[in-house]
Amino acid sequence: MDETLTQKNIRTRLAQPSDYERIISVMPSWWNGRNLTALLPELFLLHFYDTSFIVEQGGELIGFLVGFMSQSRQDEAYIHFIGIHPDFRQQAIGAALYERFFEICRRRGRSIVRAQTSPVNTGSVKFHAKMGFQVEYKDKVKFTKYL
Repeated sequence: MDETLTQKNIRTRLAQPSDYERIISVMPSWWNGRNLTALLPELFLLHFYDTSFIVEQGGELIGFLVGFMSQSRQDEAYIHFIGIHPDFRQQAIGAALYERFFEICRRRGRSIVRAQTSPVNTGSVKFHAKMGFQVEYKDKVKFTKYL
């Protein structure tokens, strides 16, 4: 995490399988009542917690990223889900999580990171473009970043 976030006592750590219920419990409120929990089955934290992160301030969950290394494409990784508490958005937390994930990807020999979202999620599209992803529009918006 960058120095500004450290000064705000914002701490990032690797996720653990035990974080799953905590993440699922905040998702509806973070997405204005939309129930997106089906998009994040527990298996992601059971099998990919070593490439996923939790962000906390004073013990309160304020962000998370769930990502993994592709088992089938040896040079690729995938960011499956990211969430930032609405009160903490626009504070570079999402960017810091992505950079931390990119660092793990590089150490593990991955040179491509992919992600996707719905075309109506314009905030996500702008964020990914700002993070250096190539944006491909189809029925879903797909993002690719070459490290």
